[in-house]
Amino acid sequence: MIGMTVEGAAADGEALAGGMANAGAVFRRGALVERPAPRNAYALHPYLRALKEHGFDTAPIPVGLTADGREQLTFIPGDVALPPLPGWVLTEAALESVGRLLRRLHEASAAVAVDTRVEWPRDLADPEGGTMLCHNDVCPENVVFRDGQAAALIDFDLAAPGRPLWDVAMTARYWVPMLDAASAAGFYPAGLDAPVRLRILADGYGLSSRERAELPGVIEQATEVCRAFVARRVADSDPVYLQALAERGGWERWDRMQAWLVSHRETFSAALLS
Repeated sequence: MIGMTVEGAAADGEALAGGMANAGAVFRRGALVERPAPRNAYALHPYLRALKEHGFDTAPIPVGLTADGREQLTFIPGDVALPPLPGWVLTEAALESVGRLLRRLHEASAAVAVDTRVEWPRDLADPEGGTMLCHNDVCPENVVFRDGQAAALIDFDLAAPGRPLWDVAMTARYWVPMLDAASAAGFYPAGLDAPVRLRILADGYGLSSRERAELPGVIEQATEVCRAFVARRVADSDPVYLQALAERGGWERWDRMQAWLVSHRETFSAALLS
C-alpha cells in the first residue's frame, strides 16, 4: 500500500509518501521509482508488462531488480491523495472515473493467463479464487489522478486470482467508503452519501444487474477478509498495525462497521438496482 507524491522530484532520489507496508522505503530517482520488491516479482513483472500489451498502459512498467532486493519501475506523474482525503478526490466525477479505470484493468487482466505455479499473496485475495488477477488494493493512495480523473493504478503487490466483483467490492470499501459515519470520521469528509456513491461506482464500472445484486454481500465478505488481515498483523505484533488499530478505535470499530453493513444491506441493494 504505497502512494506517490507528484512531479518535480529530484533525480538524486526523493522519498514518496503514503501507505503503510513500505513507508519510507520508496524513492523516485528521475523517471524511475525504486522500492522493495515483492517476493513474487518474477511473476508480477511479466504480468504488468502483459497488461500494457493488452491495452492497459496506465500501470508502472518494471525495469529491473537491484542486487539488494529492490525493484525499479517507471514513475507515473500525477496526483495521489493521502489521508485525510481532500475533497477533490471524492467528487462524483472522480468516483465514476475510478470505476471506469478498474473496468479497463479487468478487461486487460482477463486476457493475461494466470501463472498457477506462483504463490500469489493471500492477504486480501478473493477466498473463492478466480481465473484472472485482481489488484485487491485500489485505495486512494494507489490511484494516480490527472485533471480530477483517475488515470493510473500503482502498487500491484497484493494482486492475486479472484473474481472481478471482488475487486469492485474492495474498491468500494475505500472509495464510497463502505463505513459508518463514526468510522469514516478523520479520514473522509462528512456527509458522503454511501448508497448514492456505491451506485456511481457501479455505473462507472458497468456492473450487470446480477453483479449489482451480489455486490453488497461481497462487500461484507471483503470486509471480513480485511479484518482477518489486520488481526494476523496484530497477532504478529506488527507495530504499524498495532498503532493503527489503537488509533482508529480498536476492534469495536470493526464490529460497528460490519454491523452497519448488514443493517444497510437492503438500502445498498435498492440504490444499486433502482
